Amino acid sequence: MVEQHTPRSLIVTFYGAYGRAFEGPVPVSALVRLLGAAGVDAPSVRSSVSRLKRRGFLLPARAADGSAAYGLSDEARQLLEDGDRRIYGSPRLSDEWLVAVFSVPEQERSKRHLLRSRLAGLGFGAVAPGVWIAPARLAEETAHTLERLRLTAYVELFRGGHLGFAPTAEAVARWWDLAALAKQHEEFLDRHEPVLRALQSGPDPTPEEAYRGYLLALDSWRRLPYADPGLPRELLPSDWPGDRSAAVFAELNARLRDTGARFVDA
Repeated sequence: MVEQHTPRSLIVTFYGAYGRAFEGPVPVSALVRLLGAAGVDAPSVRSSVSRLKRRGFLLPARAADGSAAYGLSDEARQLLEDGDRRIYGSPRLSDEWLVAVFSVPEQERSKRHLLRSRLAGLGFGAVAPGVWIAPARLAEETAHTLERLRLTAYVELFRGGHLGFAPTAEAVARWWDLAALAKQHEEFLDRHEPVLRALQSGPDPTPEEAYRGYLLALDSWRRLPYADPGLPRELLPSDWPGDRSAAVFAELNARLRDTGARFVDA
């Protein structure tokens, strides 16, 4: 997982962490101040906001004082709400799986590529061409994504148990690249576990320090629960680093988020 705190990514992360708590749309002046604290200059904020507007994530509006502002589209709110369950929730583990079976006509192969990329982005593993699998708890979010992208005509969803013939742990190791997922967890730990140790042994951070540290940690972490969909622990290697990375993020969240909110509200 290469660290890429791009302006656009940080703006999405900001709206997910703090932007929804604003009364009304977020003024552009506030975005410039708050992203500036994370090292993003004003021109980059404005150009990234424009790109997010073109994508339909942000909608132009006016703040209470009449200044330019941006609010979330309905689709963006749904996306962030789905993300909350991934980023902050504990996976509800079960033995059931969600299976997506799809077929896209050759003349619409661009939709086939989009479908594959979005299923991979949701954390699905590939069983066979046109057959992808994920933990069953992702059914609602998967349905939201397919509906938002107007891809439901090409997909059938099923849920059930794995009946064989290989042991499920062996099958999971084929369906997902567990080594690549473990590496992403280890890279998160390499960057953010030292930050947590410094917080545990040092003075309390200022609101601005907490805000900046939390925004960067969340921007790194929020991709991991999508790459790693929360597979049952008994199906993973004994030295799986995902437990530790989740614990590190949970403590960073507990130590920094509320203190950082004081800087946002200043």
